[in-house]
Order: sequence, then C-alpha cells, then structure tokens
Amino acid sequence: MADSRFEALRENIRSVFFGHPHAVDQLLIGLLARGHVLIEDVPGVGKTVLARALARSIDCKFSRIQLTPDLLPSDVLGVSIFNHQTQGFEFKPGPIFANIVLADEINRTTPRTQSALLEAMAEQQVSVENQTLTLERPFMLVATQNPFEFEGTYYLPENQLDRFLLRIALGYPDRASEHRILTVQPGRTRLEDLKPVMTSKDVIELQNHVTQVRLDTSIVDYILDLVEATRTAEPLHLGVSPRGALALTAACQATALLRGRDYVLPDDVKELVIPVFAHRVISKTYLNNGDGQSTARILKNILDQVPSPR
Repeated sequence: MADSRFEALRENIRSVFFGHPHAVDQLLIGLLARGHVLIEDVPGVGKTVLARALARSIDCKFSRIQLTPDLLPSDVLGVSIFNHQTQGFEFKPGPIFANIVLADEINRTTPRTQSALLEAMAEQQVSVENQTLTLERPFMLVATQNPFEFEGTYYLPENQLDRFLLRIALGYPDRASEHRILTVQPGRTRLEDLKPVMTSKDVIELQNHVTQVRLDTSIVDYILDLVEATRTAEPLHLGVSPRGALALTAACQATALLRGRDYVLPDDVKELVIPVFAHRVISKTYLNNGDGQSTARILKNILDQVPSPR
C-alpha cells in the first residue's frame, strides 16, 4: 500500500497544477530517487508552476534562479564580501544553497554559468574560493528550458544533461483542464497560499526507503539488455553509460515505492526508458541535422525489440 504522504503531496501539487497528472508523478520520482529533473517545453504550459508547487508542498528551503545571458557563476554559488567591522571576508551563499532549487530557463544562460551547477548536481557540493561546501539534504534541482528552436537559447553540454535523472515534457492540457486553468487561474490565486504537507525529514526518510525496493535478477538483466542495445544500435552514435543504467534503476525503484510496491516490475522499466535515456544518447541523425527527437523514436524501437521478463 502506498504511503499516505505520497498521496497528500501529489494532491497538494495537483491543487494548483492542472496539467497532465503523469508529470506530477515524474517529478516525485525524481525527488525520491535523489535526482534532478529537466522540464523542457514551450513557454506557458506550467513548467514554473509545477516546480514551485513541489517546493511549496515541502517544508524546506526553496530558491529560484532566473537564468539570463548576463548571469555570472558567482550569482549562483555566492560571493565573499569584505566586512569592515571584522576586517575580514564573509561568504554570502548564493541561491544554490537550498533544498529545492528552481533553475528557470536554464538554457538562456551561458555555458559558463550552466557549468556552475554541475558540481552541485553531481556531488551535492560546491567549490568556492578554495573551499568545498556541502549542500544540505534533500537537494534537488528542477530546471526548465524552452525548445532550442527558440531565440536566445544555448545548448546544454552532454555532461550536464547526463546529470539530470529525468527529462520530461508537459504538453498541452486537455480542454477540461484548460477550462479550469482559465476560470481558477491557480498560478495567481492559489500558489502563494499553498501549505506544506511534508517535511524535509520525511523526504529523506522516503529517499532512504528507495534503495530497499527489491530488484529481481530478471529486472537487472532486462535493464542491462536495454543498455547494451543502445550501445550497439546502428542509428545511435553514443549509447547509455553506467551512470545512465544506475539512473534507470533508481528511477524504477522510486516508481515502485510511489505506487506502494517493494519490488520493481518490467512495466516500470518500460515507462521510464525514454525520460531517463533519451537525453543521454546521441543519434547519428542528431549529429547530421540536429533532430533531437530522433533519440526517443530509436529508444521506442529498442523497447519493441528487446524482450522483457515475464
């Protein structure tokens, strides 16, 4: 049976985010698996509302970084300021020092500033002025970005994309949901009044439970078969790394826990292959003409070809 805290958190977010419910679950999977989530879609479909709703639903420190072309790494990490009273420098932490960080429009800032987030995402620490500072758990980066066809965007480097557990798209809401958005306008009327339904201690406790979810040998072999298929698929220039295999495993365990199970099913793996793998592989089509959508189609073909355990 699913933990009641999951349902309370899910319903709290859905009270202000009227888009596809599946997007809420994907965000929660990222939180449980101690991963970071990249939400990519056109402007105006609720990316920021979804991320802020998650942050306000948990009693923890939240910060938002509006990434712009003129933003510097020190604007993200922090800077030392001279204190005339103590006659010494004092470090003023930047917005990265929070439990849930919303990096809004991450691909509108320069690669130099994007890379300032890399160490925090990979190792949950930052190096500033010859010292290493550990970030407090839980730590999750939720980044939003517009499609690269839009003006004023920079490509995220492959090593940074690889640090995102999931890359998801929201899509347009259905007509009934959009009718609710127009009449209620939750981003203006409800979001600021949203109350937390979970503490940071609860989140850490649930994250620790994820590793206890059972992985049958057949499931592990199925994941390895899929990984190997990406490395040998003719249309792919670059397959999935061991880090990607670990990411899929953790995401599947988080999914099982979210759905009240202590074991992973083959359907969990199938559901997560594209959001976990698509941004980690590079297709030959992409190298030729920039068709980033081709990776999802190739992965779908791999899913159809690799037999799953019963």
